[in-house]
Amino acid sequence: MRIPIYQVDAFTSSVFGGNPAAVCPLDAWLPDETLQSIAMENNLSETAYFVRRGEGYEIRWMTPKVEVDLCGHATLASAYVIFKHLDSGRQAVTFHSQSGELTVTRDGDLLSLDFPARPPAPAGDRDLLESALGGEILETWASDDYLVVYGSEDEVRALRPNMSMLMDIDRFAVIVTATGGDSDFVSRFFAPGKGVPEDPVTGRAHCTLIPFWAKRYGKKSLFARQVSSRGGELWCEDRGDRVRICGKAVEFMQGHIEV
Repeated sequence: MRIPIYQVDAFTSSVFGGNPAAVCPLDAWLPDETLQSIAMENNLSETAYFVRRGEGYEIRWMTPKVEVDLCGHATLASAYVIFKHLDSGRQAVTFHSQSGELTVTRDGDLLSLDFPARPPAPAGDRDLLESALGGEILETWASDDYLVVYGSEDEVRALRPNMSMLMDIDRFAVIVTATGGDSDFVSRFFAPGKGVPEDPVTGRAHCTLIPFWAKRYGKKSLFARQVSSRGGELWCEDRGDRVRICGKAVEFMQGHIEV
């Protein structure tokens, strides 16, 4: 079977930045084992698959190890592929996912994700997280992921986590964050137990980060940077039980795979 594949760098305006996602449009769903094997072979933080459903698409995402219930950058990349290659006349596309309906709209080269908010609550074993992450933690919170607050952007950038220790956490991943220098906040994202030691730019993390920092700052619109080695930019808006996450995307590669 021959399947089209695209590789798109999301939340960046130039190749080799942002977060690379593989995108595979399908005519019909393949067995889960095949989808997981393709994701493992791609060896990117996420591979997205979608199948046409009415006016929208069903979408699924897989890391090299597991299927996930929500992924921002691979959804952005999937919308980019639809807008550029499959249906260039559209200004919006709706994906049906494990996390409900996710709509992506475009305004020029800026793509906007409408995602569920996942505000955090105080939680977590600070001693364990501090041992695994390093540095001096100010606060620990949690939603689907741990949210760990540090005192500065420089501290977040300097972290060199013990990935073996992070394998044992009882949440999907750990988000680390602090106020930013030229941004409202910065973050990094670690999920080694799910096959993603560090994710370059993470949409799902901002479902938690946006309501957290919006409340701290007392404002709805925020500009964020994810300060991984590749880096990424996100324009964000708190909308109560939803968040708006905006970014750019660029295509790196297209081709076909044989399975």
